[in-house]
Amino acid sequence: MAKTAIKTIIRRKRQVRVRKKVRGSSARPRLSVFKSARHIYAQIIDDTTGTTLVAASTVSQGAKDLGNGGNVLAAVFVGKEVATLALTKGISSVVFDRNGFLYHGRIKALADSARESGLIF
Repeated sequence: MAKTAIKTIIRRKRQVRVRKKVRGSSARPRLSVFKSARHIYAQIIDDTTGTTLVAASTVSQGAKDLGNGGNVLAAVFVGKEVATLALTKGISSVVFDRNGFLYHGRIKALADSARESGLIF
């Protein structure tokens, strides 16, 4: 089995453990983060209805001038973007779902910038 396949399986196991405890509601939706080698994505999801309320990523139009979407600066941008979009929709408090990724690097930078921009979690 390839090394990347093993890493993916381990991340999926962590993801299942996290998702058992983290549930988003309409009062406190879930901020889900996904990262790939080139991009980072964040979306706020209401799990009771299964709808995405707010989404931001390095693929979106505002992030075209970033250049590399797979670094910490891009994660900070996406964190600020998702927080401002959430606050304009009236969402101030969320539950953070790191999606099985370890809480360091880009995931931590996105979470810190979302907190600094006004989201509570």
